Amino acid sequence: MLRGLQGWHLIIIAVVFVLLFGAKKLPDSAKSIAQSLKIFKKEMKDSDENEKKDDSPKTDS
Repeated sequence: MLRGLQGWHLIIIAVVFVLLFGAKKLPDSAKSIAQSLKIFKKEMKDSDENEKKDDSPKTDS
């Protein structure tokens, strides 16, 4: 899907973002996105660890 994307396409996309959101809001938006991704990755890791614990064989004594 993105194989035809060239350098000038990315420049146009960047210009559109600056025009839509303004240069002052972009760093705040990028920071918010980065924090959201960090939280998402942490939750995914925790979820995987919980699944591994649940899948472990239980021994009845």
